[in-house]
Amino acid sequence: MKLIILDFDGTLADTAGVIIKTMQATIRELGLPERTDGQCAAMIGLRLVEIPAALYPECTIDGDLYAQTYRRLFHIFNTDDAVKLYPHVLETLNELKSRGFILTIASSRSRSSLTDYITNLHLTDTISYILGADDVKEGKPNPEPVNRTLKEFGIKPEEAIVVGDTVFDIQMGKNAGIRTCGVTYGNGSRESMKDADWILEDFGQLLDILLT
Repeated sequence: MKLIILDFDGTLADTAGVIIKTMQATIRELGLPERTDGQCAAMIGLRLVEIPAALYPECTIDGDLYAQTYRRLFHIFNTDDAVKLYPHVLETLNELKSRGFILTIASSRSRSSLTDYITNLHLTDTISYILGADDVKEGKPNPEPVNRTLKEFGIKPEEAIVVGDTVFDIQMGKNAGIRTCGVTYGNGSRESMKDADWILEDFGQLLDILLT
């Protein structure tokens, strides 16, 4: 194994609070039918423009308008202390980096937002490559983010792994023909990620998989 493709939201950082608050504010501003926090959380992992169709399959909603409204409101809730790394993430990433693994991120959030978080959370020197929602034509669970990353580094599918917290991450990896690892502390459930090759309860357990 040489390359690790990491999800960001719910895998590296706990962003659920700010995401759900922003989604609920977006729903209210656009006058959409109410949705529970759980229903909103289940959408994390999709690109913003794809959320209305998934959250309101019975309605026709402008995905671009939803995304624009969400991005504007996000800045209100995304305070300096709103997002933190999960336990054992930073030290685990540093250890993997020191062992020669290539660490990358494939996220459904915009590249600019992802870049800001990577800088603020002191991951700039650890992460070698990022793909945001606006860097690809097709987002998760389409394999494009994985295929783009493999091509960037000349890595074979059998030399890479996807690590994420939702079914969308697991499906993306499976669709690209690479191994997958789900984490249970984020936004998905163990049951939704049952097709993953490994399922972890703590990010630090990734060392047990990759270094043994």
